[in-house]
Amino acid sequence: MDDGFAHNAIDPLLERLKNVKTSVYLVGELVEWYPELPQKIIDAGHEVGFHCQVHRPLTTVKDIELDLQRSAEWRRQYHVRGFRAPMINTIEEVYPILERNDFIYSSSLYAPTGTILRKGAIWEVPVSTFPLLGRPAKIQAPRRMNLPLVLGGEFPYGSSMMSGLFTKLVFNIIERELKAGASPVIFLHPYEIIPPERWPARFTRDLLSNPLLYPFTFSKSNFLNDLLRSFPMSTLADFVKESSQ
Repeated sequence: MDDGFAHNAIDPLLERLKNVKTSVYLVGELVEWYPELPQKIIDAGHEVGFHCQVHRPLTTVKDIELDLQRSAEWRRQYHVRGFRAPMINTIEEVYPILERNDFIYSSSLYAPTGTILRKGAIWEVPVSTFPLLGRPAKIQAPRRMNLPLVLGGEFPYGSSMMSGLFTKLVFNIIERELKAGASPVIFLHPYEIIPPERWPARFTRDLLSNPLLYPFTFSKSNFLNDLLRSFPMSTLADFVKESSQ
């Protein structure tokens, strides 16, 4: 299973983030295994968001509703209001489902920096891309990292895959976008900052079946240090509140 990683990584990770506020999206299974995780994150001043109950593609109404049912108790307990779909891959039908389950926002698409969409009562704040051929005329789910997105002229620099492959370029884009008044939305995984034991050897089977996962094995520790030293940060919940006023 998790082999104790989340339990062991949470304290050093929160120590790294002690001077900023961020959004931490939890897979519900981790809350079952380590019930202390959400409160530790909240006590450190961060937002707890929802990243599904069991990590897998959720691209049908039935699967989304079942996943939300299974996670309802702990989400209510910790007042979880933010959703990020697994693999940043969802469907338009997700938004009324999120509304019925008391969410306020989602961050489950890729789109140019500064995009914020109203989907019924749900705000969608996409993971950032850098448009090389102009901004898209229409933005709706699914908008995941795939060949059509890239061939359409968008560089999905908000993904930790890109910060692994093009670290300096991603840093420069973030700096450029902030100077232009936009707010980049990026994500990193805990195991890219605090390496698990026997890493990445324990990931070998997954890498053999999908070599595109390789950039996710790169350490982003120094990249995070550079971000913390250079740029302001906030939770997505705070960003949505500020943007909607």
